[in-house]
This record gives sequence, C-alpha cells and structure tokens, in this order.
Amino acid sequence: MFKNLKFSIIILLVFKLNLFFIGFLNANQQDVYKQLNLFGEVYERVRSEYVEEIKDKDLIEAAINGMLQSLDPHSSYLNSDSFEEMKVQTKGEFGGLGIEVTMENGLVKVVSPIDETPAAKAGIQSGDYISHIDQEAVMGLTLSEAVDKMRGPVNTPILITVIRKGEEPFDVEIVRDIIKITSVKIKVHDEVGYLRITSFTQKTYKNLIKEFSKLEEEMSGNMKGLVLDLRNNPGGLLDQAVSVSDAFLERGEIVSTRGRETNTEQRFNASKGDITKGIPIVVLINGGSASASEIVAGALQDHKRGILLGTSTFGKGSVQTIIPVSSKGAIRLTTARYYTPSGKSIQATGIEPDIYVPQSKLEVLESNNERKESSLRGHLDKKNTESKETIEKETEKTDKSVEEDYQLNRAIDLIKSINVYETLKKAS
Repeated sequence: MFKNLKFSIIILLVFKLNLFFIGFLNANQQDVYKQLNLFGEVYERVRSEYVEEIKDKDLIEAAINGMLQSLDPHSSYLNSDSFEEMKVQTKGEFGGLGIEVTMENGLVKVVSPIDETPAAKAGIQSGDYISHIDQEAVMGLTLSEAVDKMRGPVNTPILITVIRKGEEPFDVEIVRDIIKITSVKIKVHDEVGYLRITSFTQKTYKNLIKEFSKLEEEMSGNMKGLVLDLRNNPGGLLDQAVSVSDAFLERGEIVSTRGRETNTEQRFNASKGDITKGIPIVVLINGGSASASEIVAGALQDHKRGILLGTSTFGKGSVQTIIPVSSKGAIRLTTARYYTPSGKSIQATGIEPDIYVPQSKLEVLESNNERKESSLRGHLDKKNTESKETIEKETEKTDKSVEEDYQLNRAIDLIKSINVYETLKKAS
C-alpha cells in the first residue's frame, strides 16, 4: 500500500509539472499573439490614415527589413530583384560603383572599394562614410534603400557626400559602370612573387591556382617568397576562404563557426599540400580586410605560416546565411560567428598584424646637390667612372620608388631579409 501511495504522489507531481509547463507555453504564446495583434493594429492605422497611400507590399517589406536590421548591420531582407542581383554579384560581375558597404550610426560606411572600379578610381577609401546620395540624406534610410539609390543605369553619374576622418565633408561625382571583378592578380618584384586577392567569389580558388602557376612559370622556379595582398578585400564566400587557406597549409584547422545551438558548430580543416612548397609568405592586411579575408589571415597567422604586416583588419566575424522565402526573395540572416584556429573570435576586434606598418608616403631627404668628394677641386678620378647618363637613370629610379606602395615595399624587404638570414645560417 505504501508503494502505491508513493507511486500516486509521483504521478500527481508529474501531472502538476506538465500543467505548469503547458501554462508557461500558453503564456508565452499569448504574449506573442498580443505583439502580433499590436503589429496588425499599427499596420492598419498606417495603411488607412497615413498622409499618402502606401502599397501593402512596401509596408510589409519595410517591416521585415526593420525587424532584421534591428538585429545587426548584416541581416536584411532581399526582395526578388535584390536576391537575383546578389546571385549575380557572387559570380564576380555586377553593376554599380564598386564599393562594399555596411551601415553604422545611420550612415553608409565603406568597408572597402574594389580595385579598378569607379569608386576606387574616384579615391573612395576604406572607412569613409557616405552621408548624402544625390544631395538626399542617408540618415533614416535602411542599408538596402541606400544601396538601391547608389545603383542605376551604366554610364549615369551619381553625387555622394563623403565624410572622412580629419577632413571636411566633400562631394564626389562617380559614373556608374559594370563591375567586373578580377579576384586574383599577380606581379613579379625581383625574386619575390606578388599575389593579390580582391574578393572571394565563386572562381577565386580556381583563379588562385591558375595565376600562381603563371607566377611560378614567369619566375622560372626562382621565387624566394610570396606577398599575399588581402588589403581592402571585403570578403565573400566562406568555402572560397577555406579553399584559399588550404592552398597554403599542410594540415590543421582553418576556421570554425559556432551558432546559437551547440550542435551547429562546424570545423573546416586543411588537407595536405602547400602550393608554395614552404617559401616565406607575408600577408598584407588593413582596415578594409574583412570577413573571408580575415579567415585566411587568421589561419595563416595561427599556423605560423605567414607573417601579417599592415594594420588591424575590419572585424567582421559573423556568418550570414541566405534563406529563400515564399516571396521568391530571401533573408540574409546572421547565424554564427567565425573563430580562428586558436579559438579567437574575429567579431568587432579584427586581427592584429604581427608587424604594424601603416600606409605611408616616402619623402626623399637627401638632396642631389649635397657636397661630396666628387665636388672637391682636384679630387682623384674613379676608374670606369659612371657616365652622367647612368647617374641620371639612377636618380629617375629613386624618384619612381618614392611613389610606390610603402607597405608592399616593407613586405618585400622582409622576405629578402628572411632569405639573407637563412643564407647566413646555412653558411655558418
């Protein structure tokens, strides 16, 4: 009888707990219904009493966008047109000014201009803010609305007002164009290879392998080091960032992503094979290096495979998932954060370079008119004295070097120094 009583008490407790949870769920559902009723009430008021008639579709889209953009700067709603345009953009060719943007403090912030686009040629810089588009204030617009205003027919002008740190606001007129992204570019600097990745589109990894093979062939196998330039690279596709990192790593984790639920964690690992065969790599980064480019920089830094040189990266360490919806559009929703192999989150902190080198302009301090031994009357002549023409050529070469990329020069110097050190070590 005692056992039966104990069993009955347990059943009663379980029943009461079930009633409590059902009541709790019902209370939550009721609260949601109340909020949805509130939304419906406001919607009807706006629809019937606003000073101008507004299309229902526009109201609903604005409400959805408001909900998503209240979460973070990268979540948004894509209507059917925007969704199709986004698909085209990830393929590497689209229309516009050629800038990657986000929203900050109510203004459009330039993450980075894309190489050889109208915006880049007009001098737009990473970190610039756009306050007006064709003399209309950006404040109050959503990011999608601002981007729509910057788009338009090819060869049409647009006037934007730029706010840049340390300067007065100024206007820039830019002519819209078709933006064709060449995501990988190569150059040869003496015995140092230079490889620039401008963005991570569907063809980036394929182009990387192709262009690096060209670089090796051009240098006849005498490449002493590689400069990997990720400056002003706004990012792009995660799978391409993983593949590019894998190209330079022999093993180990490249990046992990973690969402709200513990079972959503993903880890991406490198497979054996380094296309550079272990030569020194210097990675150039700056405030315009974001998202996918930060994944590559973080992986090479954590695995001690490359030396990072430049300035801190942008700090976009979140994953956006494109989720199609019934309207033939989609929502871009932040679903996870990126973590480097060492477990560090990139979000809002960015990646610090191993060697801090801000972009600078060189100034020649030595004058060609300085008094030297050759200026003294009766000085001894040097055998095989160089001609005036040779000296003039050297001077021209020096003047030209002043105009070159300061950070790139430091990266090349660093690779040359590493090679000199390795040679001395072997000789000793």
